[in-house]
Amino acid sequence: MKIIAIGRNYAEHAKELNNPIPDQPVIFLKPDTAVLKDNKPFYIPDFSSDIHYEIEVVLKIAKEGKHIAEKFAHKYYEELGLGIDFTARDIQSAHKAKGLPWELAKAFDHSAAISNFIPKTAIKDLSDLSFTLNINGEPRQNGNTRDILFSFEKIIAFVSRYITLKKGDLIFTGTPEGVGQVKPGDKLEGWLQGQQLLNFDIK
Repeated sequence: MKIIAIGRNYAEHAKELNNPIPDQPVIFLKPDTAVLKDNKPFYIPDFSSDIHYEIEVVLKIAKEGKHIAEKFAHKYYEELGLGIDFTARDIQSAHKAKGLPWELAKAFDHSAAISNFIPKTAIKDLSDLSFTLNINGEPRQNGNTRDILFSFEKIIAFVSRYITLKKGDLIFTGTPEGVGQVKPGDKLEGWLQGQQLLNFDIK
């Protein structure tokens, strides 16, 4: 299982980090050791002083595919959920300034918190899917898939041109504006269409 994450897929988020709006999906990978499941607490690592939260809709790939046509891409996932892409922003900023890859900032252990998954058939309209991250009871990020630059189908088609997708792979589809730092004692709650899927603590 691998985690494929899409960067800068919401224009307002790209702007808040002073990044250009991409003309094709920006992707990076996280290893399976990045997964944090079952609402277990996230422990802030000692190598960063600026860990940021980024809530995202996550697709679970249902079958293997390569060079998937966009018109068939919807057949390659049957479930979706929420995830938090934890990012060591201080490390990322330093690496970006030097033109280096982001992996140390994005791929560290437990940097991909994931919820349980729900059938996509339970969602009325995947192109109008709302999701929210609350921290300590206050909303920090509010997103809707109508604002994404690249649809789920475009993402699957694009990624599969370069990387074979396998059953169980996870695709983080991008985060809306409002990212920020987490601190010990914070409680994170993720909601998808009004249903709570994430509820865990920062330590």
